[in-house]
Amino acid sequence: MSWLLGSDNNLDRANSFVLLAAYADAARLHPQAGLDRGVEYLDLEDDKISDLEGAQGVIALRDWKDDLCYGTGTVYLLALGIGGAYGLQEGLSKMPPESPPRLKLNTVLNHITKRGPFLGNTAGCLAMGYNLVDAIIDNWRGKHDDLNSLAAGAISGAVFRLAAGLKPAMYLAGLMTAAAGAWCAVRRSLQ
Repeated sequence: MSWLLGSDNNLDRANSFVLLAAYADAARLHPQAGLDRGVEYLDLEDDKISDLEGAQGVIALRDWKDDLCYGTGTVYLLALGIGGAYGLQEGLSKMPPESPPRLKLNTVLNHITKRGPFLGNTAGCLAMGYNLVDAIIDNWRGKHDDLNSLAAGAISGAVFRLAAGLKPAMYLAGLMTAAAGAWCAVRRSLQ
């Protein structure tokens, strides 16, 4: 075999790699740990998926906690990206024309970090409130349907802006109800 690899040095490297690969086998590291089965939290067994009527949607979920985590995280990251892009556009448009490059970079970064986290945090809080209220209504009614989603949007929007007064609370409740309706339409089209 040394004629195939060219020299004894290459043969030693190949043997070392084979030995290293044998020791890196997950089942040999700790046989009782079950590392050879892969990542189990991604496997959804039929008996652990939510059995609520209408809860089987685009992504199979185990319970309301999955919906809370995935929904809130997705909305947060999406809004963070949109806010950052808006901040980038705003920073580029408000950049002083004859300023040094460091000042231009600072202006753009200030606008990105002002808009991105603000929009991401606001949308994340709204999504968390929506998912919690939706889970409570689902549990109370015993099924998951569009009416629950619309009611959860209205309630979470109103509660979020209630401290600012009745008019802003009703305005945001309407916006959240429209967003919940749009989400219901998207979910139906993907099924």
